[in-house]
Amino acid sequence: MWPLREKSLLRFGTEPLLFAQLRRYQALGFRDVVIVANPDNHADMTTLAMQIPQMAIRVVVQAQPEGMGDALLAAEPTLPSRPSLPIYVTQVHDVVDETLHMDMLRAWSTDPSATYIAGYELDTYFPGGYLIVSPSGRITGMIEKPGADKRPSNLVNIVAHIHADATRLLSAIRDEYAAGNTTDDHYERAMDKLMAEHVYRVVPYRGPWHALKYPWHVLDVMHYTLSKLQGQLVAESAYIAPTATLVGDVYIGERAKVFPGAAIVGPAYIGADTIIGNNALVRASMVLNGCNVGFTTEVARSYVSDHCDMHACRVLDSVFAPNVNFSAGCTTANLRIDRANVSSRVKGQKVDSGRPKLGAIIGQGAFLAVDVMTMPGVKVGEYAQVGPGTHVAQDISDGQRVYVKQVLEIVESQKDRS
Repeated sequence: MWPLREKSLLRFGTEPLLFAQLRRYQALGFRDVVIVANPDNHADMTTLAMQIPQMAIRVVVQAQPEGMGDALLAAEPTLPSRPSLPIYVTQVHDVVDETLHMDMLRAWSTDPSATYIAGYELDTYFPGGYLIVSPSGRITGMIEKPGADKRPSNLVNIVAHIHADATRLLSAIRDEYAAGNTTDDHYERAMDKLMAEHVYRVVPYRGPWHALKYPWHVLDVMHYTLSKLQGQLVAESAYIAPTATLVGDVYIGERAKVFPGAAIVGPAYIGADTIIGNNALVRASMVLNGCNVGFTTEVARSYVSDHCDMHACRVLDSVFAPNVNFSAGCTTANLRIDRANVSSRVKGQKVDSGRPKLGAIIGQGAFLAVDVMTMPGVKVGEYAQVGPGTHVAQDISDGQRVYVKQVLEIVESQKDRS
């Protein structure tokens, strides 16, 4: 996710993703929750968990990123020790409709002795784990990335799993680690072996599924969240100039100001204390709290986090972390000349974003001076500084300072020579 920070704490609206997901699980009837955190986000996760006293939430730490099997073993000491304890395993950064969770719970209630796995129905190939399913709906195995022409079904494994017996599952995971396998798919291999002796059933799902794996996926979750807006909700303390325009489904937060000539075209979210300057345009975007969208700025299909400043610039299909300064005349180019999908580098490898339009991903505290232009798919690290007039065609690391050298030549005028 570089240059973005902890994805579970990204805010889509008023609440961090983790908090919004916990509230969703609470509404579905869950009361006992174990969150597996890492050493870096443990404190933030614990603080958020304390804000939902209606749920018994325990936060445990997975010391190293060694797969989901290791994460579940880290959670084991917090689980009640009783036979046939059912557990629901899911990922906070998988955003799906409530209907999936409801269908999972409904299926489990009909036969609590079986284990249930959500299968995402896809007509095209996806490089994930595919379920082998009998005509009766029983899962007999899983194949990881089988290839487009070797798919055993059209059902991709989503991490929404109700296990009938946690003790049995954890024992199988421990056996996989004891076998000395060096890959991190111990959880999946444990399930694959359990399927030979125990009943696993698929719960098909065709609704929205947005997984936060790469930084541009923030835009997918943003658009999904914006699609839930209905009507125009404007806080009483907000100011909307008489000559400003609100079109479609729009949320305007407390003390926000929309100045004359500005237009907000929905679905769009404007956070608390944000200023939309004269003749600015925000469309299909989320601009969070305390931002300044200055005169004639356009923000289109972009996610802008707290306290970002923009003036007379273009923010297109981009993701800004908090406290980004995007100076006058800056532009995020979002379209390749050949109109092919935009690629971006992740850990040195070029990755197809799957998006025909993708601007920049800019990390926290970065400062881009006047007239900077970023090429499609470029990422700028935290607290990086980019000098005026620079065309950024490759990623900039955290804290780097990048500028274009200029040579100033003063030529005598004809008058001086005479």
